[in-house]
Amino acid sequence: MYRRNSKKIKVGNIYIGGDAPVTVQSMLNVPSTDIEGSVKQALALQQAGCQIIRAAVPDMAAVKLIEALKENLTVPVVADIHFDYKLALASVDAGVDKIRINPGNIGSDDRVKAVADACKAKNIPIRIGVNSGSVEKNILAKYGAPTAEALVESGLYHASLLEKFDFDDIVISIKSSDVKTMIDAYTLASERCNYPLHLGVTEAGTYNMALVKSSIGIGSLLAKGIGDTIRVSMTDDPVKEVEAGYSILKALGMNEGGVNIVACPTCGRTRIDLIGLANEVEARLKNCKKNIKVAVMGCAVNGPGEAREADIGIAGGDGSALIFAKGEILCKVPESEAVDKLMEEIEKL
Repeated sequence: MYRRNSKKIKVGNIYIGGDAPVTVQSMLNVPSTDIEGSVKQALALQQAGCQIIRAAVPDMAAVKLIEALKENLTVPVVADIHFDYKLALASVDAGVDKIRINPGNIGSDDRVKAVADACKAKNIPIRIGVNSGSVEKNILAKYGAPTAEALVESGLYHASLLEKFDFDDIVISIKSSDVKTMIDAYTLASERCNYPLHLGVTEAGTYNMALVKSSIGIGSLLAKGIGDTIRVSMTDDPVKEVEAGYSILKALGMNEGGVNIVACPTCGRTRIDLIGLANEVEARLKNCKKNIKVAVMGCAVNGPGEAREADIGIAGGDGSALIFAKGEILCKVPESEAVDKLMEEIEKL
C-alpha cells in the first residue's frame, strides 16, 4: 500500500513516520493524582498492544506519574501539557519520551526556546495537537469557522514557532469532531508538510459511534497513504480504543500477525447458531498471534467455496458443521463440537 513520504521520528524505542509501521496509541483516563490506578491502566493498555501511552500532566504533582509510568512500562510515554512550559521541562527531566504541547500557548519566545532546547538535548519529539476548539482567534476570524484550512494553518503556525529554534522533530495532529473536516484537514496537511501525522477524530463519542466515525475518518486517510500513528478516541475504556485501532489497521491489511475473521451475515438458509459460533470463535482467538484468516460461514453448500481463501473455517449445516481449509473439506462434526474442532485444527497451523 502506498504511504506518504513523511519525516521519520524516534519516540522512545519505536519510530513514527517514514517507513515505520503505523502505530496505535491511547491515553490514560484515570485521574493523574491516582498514580497506582494510572499505572495499572497503563499496564493493561500495554498488554493490549498499545504502542504509545499518553498521560495528562496538569500540574507539577502529575510529573511523578511520568516517573512511575517510565519505571513500569516498556512502551513510550507521552506527557500531555497545556499552557505551562515548566511542566514540559519537568517532564523532560522525568524521562518522558514525547511531549504534547502547542508552542503558541506557552508564552514568549524564550519559553518556546527553553522547551525546544530541552527536547532537542534529549532527542524528545514534540506533538502539536490542534482541534476545532483550539484554533487561534485570528485564524478563526480569517476563515469564519474551524475549517480544514483553519486547522492546518494553526498546526503549521505552531510548528513554525519550533522551527524558529531549529527544532523539527515534530508530529502534527489536526483533529475535528466532524469527520469530513478531519479528512479534509489531514489531506491538506499531507500536502503542505512532511511531518508525521497523528490521526484521530476528536470527541467521537461512545463506543459505537466512535468506532464508526474513526473507521471512516482514520480508515479513509490510511487507505490514501496518509497517517503515521492513530488514536481511536472513545468515551469508554482506553483498551477498547486500542482494539479498535488494530481492527482498522487489520481491515486495511496494514497489521501483520493476528487472526482475521470473516463471517457471512446469515440468511434464510442458515440452520445453525451462526452468530453464537462467530462470537465464540472471535473470543477464543482474541489472543492468537497466528497470521491466519478464519471463516465462519452459515451454509455448508456454499460456505467452503465462498471462503476458499480462508486458511481454516467452519461451514454450518442442519445441526452439524463442516471444517474446511482453503476450500477443501476436512471433516464433518456436530454443531456442539464445531468450535473445539476448529481450535484443534488451528493449533496444527
